Amino acid sequence: MPFQSSPTVGVTPPPATPLLQVEGVSLEYATRERRVRATHDVSFDIFPAERFILLGPSGCGKSSLLKAVGGFLPPVDGRILLEGEEITKPGPDRMMVFQEFDQLPPWKTVLENTQFPLRVTGKLSAAEARDQALYYLEKVGLADFANAWPHTLSGGMKQRVAIARALAMKPKVLLMDEPFAALDALTRRKMQQELLELWDEVRFTLMFVTHSIEEALVVGNRILLLSPHPGRVRAELNSHQFVHNNEGGSEFQSAARRIHDLLFPAGQPVEPEPAATSEDSAPLRSLAGQHTR
Repeated sequence: MPFQSSPTVGVTPPPATPLLQVEGVSLEYATRERRVRATHDVSFDIFPAERFILLGPSGCGKSSLLKAVGGFLPPVDGRILLEGEEITKPGPDRMMVFQEFDQLPPWKTVLENTQFPLRVTGKLSAAEARDQALYYLEKVGLADFANAWPHTLSGGMKQRVAIARALAMKPKVLLMDEPFAALDALTRRKMQQELLELWDEVRFTLMFVTHSIEEALVVGNRILLLSPHPGRVRAELNSHQFVHNNEGGSEFQSAARRIHDLLFPAGQPVEPEPAATSEDSAPLRSLAGQHTR
């Protein structure tokens, strides 16, 4: 049955207090020749239980922003706040799922992989960690594979284990960096559906990176558009709770075309470096733009 969010969530007004605040964040990384600016003066808020999408072309800094929220990449300008506290390092309140299938240690079973972070924190006993890990493996449909080894799993199953492992930590924000990009089209569609069904049950806060307009419209209930390198905010909009069955419809196609036109304005060149006079320094706000800081 196609996922349908309950009417109390989605495009309804968010709570007054953001869970996560990104304020004027500029990020850089080093190459052999020079330092490269990945994002420039990016600001946005994420509210509890939102499915917030970072969407943009390759090189726009969306994965860098995810790493910064995770505490792995400090901003050169600006700050990131989680529940009002500035993020300065990684922590178990922000768990990340990557697109690579090798994120599960091959010498640990599915259950051992899922409960390992719980045991490392030392907050749960062995029995409690096992029960919590099994609970989330059940949520992703893999309880029967608890004793399986990673090499026996398909790519989609490995990603479900990674999701269960992350959610078992009960993070304040689940960070997903193009988690389904390496899957075939049918498996990717199935994983998107399963993620939405899991969210509808658990209601976690999701920050999801993708370069697929269609995936953004289906997975997200709020989408932040980033310009080509260096990434700046182009627009912020609601997805109107689209589902896979909407993809061929006129409203879905119209939304996809509008996003494409916002990301790639006709006749506008891609600038290699941020400049104070750039048109991108005055981002377009759209639909939910009142929540962009």
